[in-house]
Amino acid sequence: MSEDMSKLPPQIQQRLLRLQQLQQNLQSVMGQKQQLEMQLTEVENAEKELGKLADDAVVYQSIGALLVKSEKTKVTEDLTEKKELLKMRVEVLSKQDTRLRTQVKDLQEKLQQDLRPVSGSP
Repeated sequence: MSEDMSKLPPQIQQRLLRLQQLQQNLQSVMGQKQQLEMQLTEVENAEKELGKLADDAVVYQSIGALLVKSEKTKVTEDLTEKKELLKMRVEVLSKQDTRLRTQVKDLQEKLQQDLRPVSGSP
């Protein structure tokens, strides 16, 4: 493959490398987004369960490796804050995802145009 690539003009080689970088970035963004979406689901589920409890129920909050007794209102506020932060981060990653997908598509189209004359020659 590297021998084949060395036969290509430098401009096409640079575009191929750029395409690989964009695809790697896209994979990374997609993985981060998936992790945040899973965390968001966990927070939403915790909020639902917390909503079922009486206001004076004994609630424990995870802080690092510890479970600490806490007030329901405090835990609810913390979960709401965390949920908003996660939503914002997911939204940012979604925008990056869209932008990267567009860049990958555009670059793939340019490469296809660049390689057409090369593939047509004997």
